[in-house]
Amino acid sequence: MASETRPARDWSKLLATYRDPRTSRSVFEVVVTVAPLLTLWVIAWALHARGWWWAALLLTIPAAFFLLRLFMIQHDCGHGSFFRNRQANEWVGRIAGVFTITPFHYWRQTHALHHATSGNLDRRSGLGEIETLTVEEYRALPRLRRLGYRLYRHPLVMFGLGPAYVFLLSQRVPLGMMRQGWRPWASVIGNALAAAAGLAGLAWLFGIAPVLIVNAVTMLLAATIGVWLFYVQHQFEGASWARNDRWSRDEAALAGSSHYDLPQPFRWMTGNIGIHHVHHLSSRIPFYRLSKVLKDHPELRAMNRLGFLESFRCARLTLWDEKAGKLVSFREIRAA
Repeated sequence: MASETRPARDWSKLLATYRDPRTSRSVFEVVVTVAPLLTLWVIAWALHARGWWWAALLLTIPAAFFLLRLFMIQHDCGHGSFFRNRQANEWVGRIAGVFTITPFHYWRQTHALHHATSGNLDRRSGLGEIETLTVEEYRALPRLRRLGYRLYRHPLVMFGLGPAYVFLLSQRVPLGMMRQGWRPWASVIGNALAAAAGLAGLAWLFGIAPVLIVNAVTMLLAATIGVWLFYVQHQFEGASWARNDRWSRDEAALAGSSHYDLPQPFRWMTGNIGIHHVHHLSSRIPFYRLSKVLKDHPELRAMNRLGFLESFRCARLTLWDEKAGKLVSFREIRAA
């Protein structure tokens, strides 16, 4: 069981009382995220234009965290949890997607699929998730495909090339939804055109090099941090996966998602997304109310807790061992 004191289904019902976004608080969160991001960018563009490129690049570090926080706002809008009004979620999500170059409607569909199938070994789609093979599936692959999977799961690819590929390339085409009509295409093409128009306008005002360099570095840093967060939220020691006949959404949410207990200010900068087991159990809770859930229910705080330093051990986990019921490394299966 995910909880020794309360069944996962009961937790899901209990947490429904936190699904009430407050418009004033949501607007405040947008302002305190977008205003610092734009300020940092303007200062960085100006510094770069004056030849102080090193100072401009230093400012991309805090800018990346504010861009990541804006992505978390877009994320909540995708769940319909940030505003009570559906259109407010839609438009804030779309506009945020221009900054994060993430097509709102296409991403929302893939992310909904992730929530609907997380931890289910029989419903892995490859969309909105990190591909994870079982030990048996990996051993059954031909040698070349084994090599491909090992490269895919290598930290330099997963957290280096991977984020750049996902946010700069793969989201320019509605992969997995190319035959679902015009809507996925409208989402990705519209997002790309809006982002390109925005960058063109900024380049006209501040210069091509400052805008492209500062924004590209900010985007890559934010993407890398985001992929790392997503990784450790589901790829951790103690994570739970199951076949469809034994899979339960509520159990998978609690047992298959971590509580990545980050220190402040990183908890604030990442929109409390580290409280991931609660988010998966009740995705309609706005991120600014997740900390209150832990305060009111301290038993959830220790569940699947993952500290910052210990989280780096998760990078070695690459395969699901069905017999042992845990994630293992390539080295462990060689030794078996």
